Amino acid sequence: MIQDMPLFEYACRDCGHHFEYLTRAGDSPSCPACASVTLEKQLSVFAVSTHEGAPQREASPTPCGMCGDPRGPGACSIN
Repeated sequence: MIQDMPLFEYACRDCGHHFEYLTRAGDSPSCPACASVTLEKQLSVFAVSTHEGAPQREASPTPCGMCGDPRGPGACSIN
């Protein structure tokens, strides 16, 4: 049986390091840079994979890293 192991993004409140953490049952994340557990979960964009040989659609622009604007990086007014 395959169990889901969610991948989360975190920012360390102590040192500012950003990282991803693959959650496993009973484990708690800590910063790989400073070992702090004072973390802030980040909003992340997810990707979907398709089976090999399935028809591929043309890729759309990736969301803006600052605000998530679907028109892509630089499309919004946040600097």
